[in-house]
Amino acid sequence: MARTARGFLADTTPLRTPAFKRLWIAAIVTVVGAQLSVVAVPTQLYQLTGSSAWVGLTGLFGLVPLIVFGLWGGAIADAVDRRGLLVFTGSGLAVTSLLLGLATVTGIGGPWEVLSLYAVQTAFLAINQPTRAAVLPRLLPRDQLPAANTLLFTVTQLGAIAGPLLAGVALTFTSVGTLYLVDTVCLTASIWAAYNLPRLPVGDGPGGVRGVFLAVRRSAGIGGVLAGFRYIAMSQVLLVSFLVDTVAMAVGMPRAVFPEAAEQTFGDPPGGGPALGALFASIAIGATLGGLFSGRLHGIRRQGVAVTLAVCVWGAGVALSGLTSMLWLAVALLALAGAADLVSAVFRQTMLQVVATDEMRGRMQGVFTVVVAGGPRLGDLWHGPAAEAWGTGVATFVGGVGVIVLTVVVVAIFPVFWRYRAPLAGDEPSTEPSGDAASADPPERPGKVPED
Repeated sequence: MARTARGFLADTTPLRTPAFKRLWIAAIVTVVGAQLSVVAVPTQLYQLTGSSAWVGLTGLFGLVPLIVFGLWGGAIADAVDRRGLLVFTGSGLAVTSLLLGLATVTGIGGPWEVLSLYAVQTAFLAINQPTRAAVLPRLLPRDQLPAANTLLFTVTQLGAIAGPLLAGVALTFTSVGTLYLVDTVCLTASIWAAYNLPRLPVGDGPGGVRGVFLAVRRSAGIGGVLAGFRYIAMSQVLLVSFLVDTVAMAVGMPRAVFPEAAEQTFGDPPGGGPALGALFASIAIGATLGGLFSGRLHGIRRQGVAVTLAVCVWGAGVALSGLTSMLWLAVALLALAGAADLVSAVFRQTMLQVVATDEMRGRMQGVFTVVVAGGPRLGDLWHGPAAEAWGTGVATFVGGVGVIVLTVVVVAIFPVFWRYRAPLAGDEPSTEPSGDAASADPPERPGKVPED
């Protein structure tokens, strides 16, 4: 019974690889620090201006560099030693957090300076994230990638819960500037983990900072980015993985209705209360629990089926949460949706890492980053007006049902995604990224990279 129970817990096999273990430990530290800054930036802007309109500008100043540098950064990651790029972008993140902290502590700079530094930091983050994901197939055997992605996604969700809670407590006895400085210290763990990776060149280009700048020059044109989109179009498995996630988030993410629902449906006082916090935390709580009890995921080969069903469960959880006036039930249903979203994210990430060749992984991860971050913002755009017109419950229900319908339509149009099976360790790789071939076998067999 004990062995059976352990089988349902997260698979920690990837942590036996020292390079991945360092990345994972660093992620535990840095994700909490990053969430401190997520709270600090809007809080500081409101303190400086007293205006929510200024706070709303963080969406624009965050989304634009995320899209531009997420796509371009993926192209850079495909032309450079990825270890050097991780060290460079991690250092950039730390420096911008330090500058934000110093500006706050000294009182130098106003809202425009804060927004500008926030945009620069987002640009570094948009390059760092796809690069970090692209290195995993070079560090781990192919069959360990689902477990590795689950461990990383679980840490991210835990940070999304713990970071804001810690920030809220800390702000009762310290300043916003302290949060930035703590984030700076936390980021040194990420730089340390990246520095201790083996060299991870793509091709025979130089490493180090010089290699990064040469890669920026080589990938400065739009051609590298467009090549990534052409590659996606040639592989139906990758194309559908992006489409179903866009559907899930752009159609089904209901966070824009949470403030009104908390007050009008669940009885919060004006300005927010426990219901609002519970609604915002519910999806992350579900994703965290899904990650902690994910032991059975690593053996699933029919990953196309798993993603399709997970996205439909996400839609069902969201839709049903819009039909209840009981807070505990709405939170439970949204937590179920969050657990399903984690399953979808793990297998979609694994597909990208396995199906894409090493020369294209950076660009694929860049698109993944843009889709994951941009989809919920698209969901915000229509959920708000829909809630105004129909009410929060109807808007949430329609979004959830829409996810299920559109997902079924997309997978019916591209049935190769439903038939996709993860290759076994001994499978021979395919060499072309097009059509059914791409869904059956990946175009490269990754292997372990030895330690320095």
